[in-house]
Amino acid sequence: MPTGAPSVRGRDDEDAVAPLAPRARLLPAMAAVYRAQLSRARVARIPLLFVATFQSVGIMVLMRGVVDGGSEARAVVAGSTVLVVAFVALNLLAQYFGQLRAGGGLDHYATLPVPPAAVVLGAAGAYASFTVPGTAVTAVAGSVLFGLPLGNLWILAAVVPLAGAALAGLGAALGLLAPRQELATLLGQLGMSAALLLGVLPAERLPGPIGWARDLLPSTYGVEALARTFEPHPDWAAVALDLAVCAAVGVVSLAVATRAYRRAAVR
Repeated sequence: MPTGAPSVRGRDDEDAVAPLAPRARLLPAMAAVYRAQLSRARVARIPLLFVATFQSVGIMVLMRGVVDGGSEARAVVAGSTVLVVAFVALNLLAQYFGQLRAGGGLDHYATLPVPPAAVVLGAAGAYASFTVPGTAVTAVAGSVLFGLPLGNLWILAAVVPLAGAALAGLGAALGLLAPRQELATLLGQLGMSAALLLGVLPAERLPGPIGWARDLLPSTYGVEALARTFEPHPDWAAVALDLAVCAAVGVVSLAVATRAYRRAAVR
C-alpha cells in the first residue's frame, strides 16, 4: 500500500476487540436478584402466604382437639410453624424454577453477566424471607392456643433463615432437575406434604421406618430446634446442633441447586 494511502485496519481492529462489560460480583448480583424476586413475590405471593398461614393455623386448631400439651403440643406448634416455610420456600420455589426452565426464562438469566450462584441464592433468599410474617403469626397463635411460653420465640430469627435455606435449596434443585414443569410442581407438593405429615405429627407416634424418613427431611431439624425452646429448661446445645444441621443441609442443597442451574442454563 502506498505511504500516503489511508489505512482502515486500525479501526477494524479497535471494533473487533471492543471490551465487554465486566462480570458482576457475587454479592451485588445476588442482592439485585433478591430485591427483584422480593418485589415480585410481594405482589404475586401474598394470597399464597395467607393460604399457607391459614393452613398451618387450621392444622393446629384441629390438633388441639386431640393434643392437650407436653411434648406433643410443642411438636404440633413447631411443625406447623416450619410448614409455612416449606410451603413457600420448597413448594413455590420448585414450581418457580420449573416454570422458569420450561418457559425459557433461564435463557434470559444466562445472557446476563451474573454468577449462577447469585440467581439461585437471590431467589432462594427472597422466598425464604417472604415466609417471616407467616411463621411469626403461626408461632404466636400456636403458643397461645396450646399455652406454650412466648419468651423464646426470638429463635425464629435463626430457624427461619436456616430452615428456609435448606428447604429453598431443595425446592430450587427439584425445579431445575425435573425434566418437565408438571413434574417439578408434583415434586414440590410432595415435599410440602412430607413436611406436613412428618413435621406436624409427634415423632413418638410415628412408626420406625417413617421416623427414619423424618430424619432425612431438612425441615425436621428446624422443627426440633423450635420445639426444644418451648420446654421449661431448653437444651440450648441441642438447639444449636439442630440449627447447625439445617445450615449444613442448606449449604449442600444450595450448591446442588447452583450446579443444576448451570446444567439447565447451557442446554
